[in-house]
Amino acid sequence: MTNNAKPKKVALLTAGGLAPCLSSAVGGLIERYTELAPEIEIIAYRGGYKGLLLGDSYKVGPAERAAAGILHAHGGSPIGNSRVKLTNIKDCVKRGLVEEGQDPQKVAADQLIKDGVDILHTIGGDDTNTAAADLAAYLAKHDYGLTVIGLPKTIDNDVYPIRQSLGAWTAAEQGARYFRNVVAEHNANPRMLIVHEVMGRNCGWLTAATAESYRQLLDASDYVPGLGLSRANLEVHGVFIPEMAIDLEAEATRLRAVMDETDNVNIFISEGAGVESIVAEMEAKGQDVPRDAFGHVKLDAVNPGKWFGEQFAKMIGAEKVLVQKSGYFARAAPANQADLDLIRDCVHEAVDCAMRFEGGVIGHDEDQGGTLRAIEFPRIKGGKPFDPATPWFTDLLGAIGQPRGATVETKH
Repeated sequence: MTNNAKPKKVALLTAGGLAPCLSSAVGGLIERYTELAPEIEIIAYRGGYKGLLLGDSYKVGPAERAAAGILHAHGGSPIGNSRVKLTNIKDCVKRGLVEEGQDPQKVAADQLIKDGVDILHTIGGDDTNTAAADLAAYLAKHDYGLTVIGLPKTIDNDVYPIRQSLGAWTAAEQGARYFRNVVAEHNANPRMLIVHEVMGRNCGWLTAATAESYRQLLDASDYVPGLGLSRANLEVHGVFIPEMAIDLEAEATRLRAVMDETDNVNIFISEGAGVESIVAEMEAKGQDVPRDAFGHVKLDAVNPGKWFGEQFAKMIGAEKVLVQKSGYFARAAPANQADLDLIRDCVHEAVDCAMRFEGGVIGHDEDQGGTLRAIEFPRIKGGKPFDPATPWFTDLLGAIGQPRGATVETKH
């Protein structure tokens, strides 16, 4: 490309699960391109990589450009998502996205060329950006001359080396709001155990941050203990995340004392906590463990919240167990102000990078002093763990009486 060259046509796609940033990121990219270079054409593939493989796209015309700001107030993704792994040829064939004998990466690359796309913006989590990295490598290897620029969406906040993923702050805030209503069920039955299952396959950041945000809501509330409205009943009594090995018996002893005193127990659990034990139990019984196209265990099938509820209920003498999942409520919300600010900064950097045909995933690079930049695709990886020694989290555990070390030890 010459120094004065600009993209002529860009394409957007969102993929993977929802997060409270997708709609805003789409709107922000359209707004920024319209502001800086309105002559650049924009299309959006319908349903993520599925739409790319099938050549199914929206054209972003003058009316859509003028209304793009509306998208900041909405959750979900206006252009649609799907979970497609371009390197999983068998799955792509099975789903009718490519024909037998076709390479999905070549089909995607050829479709981009057919559509005249110079820049592809992918908005998604680690699986989406891993797929984008694979596609970028394929494009480079076969001299397609296209640039791929990713934006990091995941409410798990678990992408190396990105400091903060888009949508995670909002998801924590919305999960807290969800539980603030659910917790009122504590006095609907004696000795009630309420399990709040929070999304987070490998990383406990969202569960920890949701518990912290929920306790901030409690801090802002007033109570009438003399009429039974006590903070002790609404409090978080336990937080369990994948990064911490749980001593069930020790925790049950502690939680039984809480139950005896307050007549209810509220615990926050990451959906990935204890999955290894649950899967081992299922396999020992000869049960199939369902997995998705990326090889991940389908967490709704193993149901960690239900499993933990059953384990603890017997050990703490609960009369009733209520398992509630905030994931779909939290991940489909519109972005809050903190995320809107982060999205704006990342979108501006993404378009700046597009103008100089610089690929990568946009984020604050933890390995380079938190600089906002296009991080090289080979360095992008999911599964970044939350550090249980993070001060605000250890403070939270101390405040709720959950000691670290005696009942819970960090995994190595």
